[in-house]
Amino acid sequence: MLTQYKTVAGYGEAEIVIERSRFIGYAQRVTTEEEAAAFIAAIKKKHWDATHNCSAFVIGEHDQIQRSSDDGEPSGTAGKPILECIKKNGCKDTAVVVTRYFGGIKLGAGGLVRAYTAGTVAALKAAGIVAHVLHQAIAVSVDYTWWGKVENELRIGRQRVVDTVFTDKVTVHVLIPAGEEEAFVAGMVDLTNGQAEIVRGERKYVEVPIEAVGDEG
Repeated sequence: MLTQYKTVAGYGEAEIVIERSRFIGYAQRVTTEEEAAAFIAAIKKKHWDATHNCSAFVIGEHDQIQRSSDDGEPSGTAGKPILECIKKNGCKDTAVVVTRYFGGIKLGAGGLVRAYTAGTVAALKAAGIVAHVLHQAIAVSVDYTWWGKVENELRIGRQRVVDTVFTDKVTVHVLIPAGEEEAFVAGMVDLTNGQAEIVRGERKYVEVPIEAVGDEG
């Protein structure tokens, strides 16, 4: 498993106007090429009367699947900029469609690249980019005599406290960033003079918001 990867939080759409042309960007999280194709087809159906519905998507832990379409725009001026913008933001499992309604003013190759990049950034921002950071679930159980020290330590650490259960003992469930679990466990053992009962659970991803960037980023 990757210790961290980025993707969109979900669906997003945003519209910008450049030289009277409307560019409507759409972004969606997808995990298969079929999902990406279905998303693109749905946008094309919605905007059947648009001048262009240009698209790109990146799928897979190592970006194994990458596709783009200029949909009638000059070669390399639409699909590729959308794809490169997705990749520049480090997004995996992400599909973007930028729909254009021509406003009567030609933008030129450079202008088209900038416009489709801007449309992609707008879509990614609307969807929200999140980092999926791998964490290790750990449960720490201690007698009440040790809870004060453990609680103070948890306030200053990098772990995420998920739940705290008070029974005959105190059991706190935390998520530790991958690679830091050994240090955390050693710290708990040392803090409680070996009295803490520590149980490791599953590994899971925690989502953290990230800001989308364009060419200026």
